[in-house]
Amino acid sequence: MKAWIGLMSGTSMDGIDAILVSFRDRNIQIHATHTTDYPDDIRQRLANLSQNRGTPDDLGELDHATGSLFALAASSVIEKSGFPSTSIAAIGSHGQTIRHQPDGSAPFSIQVGDPTLIAERTGITTVADFRRRDLAAGGQGAPLVPAFHKAFFSDAAEDRCILNLGGIANITHLPASDKAPVTGFDTGPSNALMDAWCLDQTGRAYDKDGAWADEGIVDQSLLGDMLSEAYFSRQPPKSTGTEKFNLEWLKVLLNRHPDLPGADVQRTLLELTAVTVAQQIPPSPGMTIFVCGGGARNKVLMRELKRTCSPLRIASTAELGLDPQWVEPAAFAWLASQTLSGKSGNLPEVTGASGERILGAVYYA
Repeated sequence: MKAWIGLMSGTSMDGIDAILVSFRDRNIQIHATHTTDYPDDIRQRLANLSQNRGTPDDLGELDHATGSLFALAASSVIEKSGFPSTSIAAIGSHGQTIRHQPDGSAPFSIQVGDPTLIAERTGITTVADFRRRDLAAGGQGAPLVPAFHKAFFSDAAEDRCILNLGGIANITHLPASDKAPVTGFDTGPSNALMDAWCLDQTGRAYDKDGAWADEGIVDQSLLGDMLSEAYFSRQPPKSTGTEKFNLEWLKVLLNRHPDLPGADVQRTLLELTAVTVAQQIPPSPGMTIFVCGGGARNKVLMRELKRTCSPLRIASTAELGLDPQWVEPAAFAWLASQTLSGKSGNLPEVTGASGERILGAVYYA
């Protein structure tokens, strides 16, 4: 059985998740997992670059630095697994997104994390740059994980929705009927905006368990201003990122709401995620929402999602056999296997691309 490595770092920019897995039919076997944290200075420089605060030298240096860290994450998960590297078919590396602009006259999506360094230092063929082919075909280049959700999480007897609470929240609707199309898109901000506000106000990188948000109350006036953002009413296909939903976006709104306690702002940001997810999930009585991503560990966010999404059941992807933290890394391992098998990795009905495409560039060992 072939083994594959998936490497993922999301818009929260907190570190690199690495997984070593095997796939057989609809079953996923996890052999090892590992997380490599970003050093604080790298995280800050990545955040700056994502907001257009940087130079071409910064871009090149960070591409090299993150590529080295992605290679380290891959080597670490191999060491944990005890697998010989010769038994690993390939590495699928998402890279670190620093700018995603799928709309307009010149759509693009930029990820750093030099895949040549990963291939060179591990001696394993590496597949990367998954988004640009879909963009070239007229798609959003995101989300790409719905194809993986469809392959492993769909069920002929039950409508399901996979909700990924990463830096940005996105959903995949998996109808029970194979005659109905899979749909998926980014609903809006999740952890990235809450993390940014928490860091700005408290110096902490994130609000553990949502405890700080739970000290505050929802400011309905601020929430109303947030919900007036045009993105939320746009029809899919659509995708977004910290290019739009960032600290500057929030602070412009806060100018209209001076002197709000920091915890109230945090609680309102959490409510924004819960409400926009609930508003945009396709209505489907009896559907179960399976949650993955870092936000699944935010107890307050999970509590509020159960309220806003009622009467739909909220559960963890752990019920489907895959821990919430490892869904996206496993997806990019699978996307690498699709690429090397000459199979498509996108869902045109999700991204808006003109057709199915084989994704990614291959860097041979």
